[in-house]
Amino acid sequence: MTINTDQFARGIQTLEASLAQLGLTEVDSIQFEVFRNAVVKGFELTLDTAGKLLRKALKSYTARPRDVDALTYKDVLRHAVKHGLMVSEEVERWFGYRDNRNNTAHDYGIGFAEDTLKLLPSFIADAQRLESVLREKLNHADA
Repeated sequence: MTINTDQFARGIQTLEASLAQLGLTEVDSIQFEVFRNAVVKGFELTLDTAGKLLRKALKSYTARPRDVDALTYKDVLRHAVKHGLMVSEEVERWFGYRDNRNNTAHDYGIGFAEDTLKLLPSFIADAQRLESVLREKLNHADA
């Protein structure tokens, strides 16, 4: 099975660029809020894309791909470990990312945005690693 990770890689790059721009703005400025909003939305989109790619990847490891569709996001992460797409320590961090993402759907205040900003350095590194693993293990078109 071939999985195209280009959109995922681009999302990670966009998230990094948004975070860099955020760091260059004055905290009390409207630009800060614009870039903070972009960073939070970029985090959400990147996390969601990762889940979709992992689901697609897991389907290549089973005789019953429909079973993968029934898995929760966290179960998808657990299965990723079983198939060598992630390691346990990463999955624990991804659980935290997912919990944060679920909180953003219910809390629109500054607090959740600040919590998200704290996660971003490790999230970006983990997302880059996942993109690399998926590309190397499942993108046979380049081989």
